[in-house]
Amino acid sequence: MIRVLVAEDQSAVRAGLVLILRSAPGIEVVGEAADGEQAVALARELRPDLVLMDVQMPRLDGVSATRQVVAEGLADVLVLTTFDLDEYVFGALRAGASGFLLKNTEAGDLLDAVRTVARGEGLIAPAVTRRLIAEFAAGSVREPSADPAVLDTLTRREREVLSCLGEGLSNADIATRLDMAEATVKTHVSRLLGKLELRSRVQAAVLAQELGV
Repeated sequence: MIRVLVAEDQSAVRAGLVLILRSAPGIEVVGEAADGEQAVALARELRPDLVLMDVQMPRLDGVSATRQVVAEGLADVLVLTTFDLDEYVFGALRAGASGFLLKNTEAGDLLDAVRTVARGEGLIAPAVTRRLIAEFAAGSVREPSADPAVLDTLTRREREVLSCLGEGLSNADIATRLDMAEATVKTHVSRLLGKLELRSRVQAAVLAQELGV
């Protein structure tokens, strides 16, 4: 059973998300939050497996709430936003969000995303991935670039896996491209996250884009 906390300030949207999640087998909604502060408090109290987090919320925004939830190891975070990307997107990724999804995502895709993130695999909606890559390619991301020297600790295979993460590939896709077992991919991902001191594979994807791996 995947235990989910839904954090969304618009009551109608929140009710819709809860309805979709509760309709699915294997998923339990354990709490609802109307702002970022409540989301963090409930995550501490309920210890869900995953927080479905809106980006723009009152009292404490979703990026700051994500940073606190991830830093305290309370849950994985799947971020929801509208299509237009802004600084919140990059902030959420750097804060350690494990997934990034658009609010207009179909119900089935939302449920798949929750299950994917709960399995420990990061997820970014394809449309968001394309925009992210375009933003990085255009040099419009204002955050300071990472030091390329951080890659020196990685093996050749780990660099290849990191490059695949930068393209938004799943473990299964990486296994196919690099001709290795999916379990081996998971091992490489775990090791490179540890070496790079990153919280999630999505952060690794951002780093790969920043460094042009």
